[in-house]
Amino acid sequence: MKLNLLAVFAGLYLVVLYAPIVLLPLFAFNSGSVIAFPLRGFTTEWFGALLDTPALHAATLNSLIIAVSTAIFSTILGLFAARAATRYGFPGKAGIVGFIMLPLVLPEVIVAISLLIVLMQMGLNSGTWSIIAGHTLICTPFAIAILQGSFANMDKSLEEAAVDLGETPWSTFRLITLPLVAPGIVASLLICFIISLDEFIIAFFLSGNSPTLPVYLWSLLRFPAQLPMVMALGTILVLLSVLLLILAETFRRRGLKRAGLKDTGGFL
Repeated sequence: MKLNLLAVFAGLYLVVLYAPIVLLPLFAFNSGSVIAFPLRGFTTEWFGALLDTPALHAATLNSLIIAVSTAIFSTILGLFAARAATRYGFPGKAGIVGFIMLPLVLPEVIVAISLLIVLMQMGLNSGTWSIIAGHTLICTPFAIAILQGSFANMDKSLEEAAVDLGETPWSTFRLITLPLVAPGIVASLLICFIISLDEFIIAFFLSGNSPTLPVYLWSLLRFPAQLPMVMALGTILVLLSVLLLILAETFRRRGLKRAGLKDTGGFL
């Protein structure tokens, strides 16, 4: 009985979670401009409208610049932090690592307002660079979590052997460590890219005159006639996110296979 109730709950949870996503392509290919059933017919008009909206192109380019920059900065910081957390011991290590991971549990609206207040107090203008800083803050813990697993799964004796054979610490890191944790690095880049691309709250507070794609889409909700185009763009973003997650999971599993470890679950 308990098992049946758990299965029913899991089924309802999945329906509530994924039903809105399933509705996206239905209305994206619907010829009617009203988001409601019954559907009126099949069309690709709304996807074509995406190509004729300059403001959308500018917001998309801005989001891509922010997402790529965030992914790179977060992964670099996460790489250093994960190596320090898994390879070295130092006073206050647990507290420092916990403090770095704190953005995982902080409400994003609090982080966004705090960053905005800091910028105002410093007399700085918000914009693309401030969004990159905010996204790097929230994405770095994800990068650390991914890369800690990569470093933990790597045999320390390989680095020790390289040093014994005459390699410097830097050449050992470049020639031995980086290739072994490369799948984790790629997974971190992809996950941070997705998080930054989809993030709304921090971008809403810090975008200024340079809105990101999620902020631009939110502004379109005031115009009902534009909603089908939003559905079309949402369909593309969902497909892109799924593709990137599959790539991240592929690299994660490749890293585990290379290390000869058992897969205990991951992103997918």
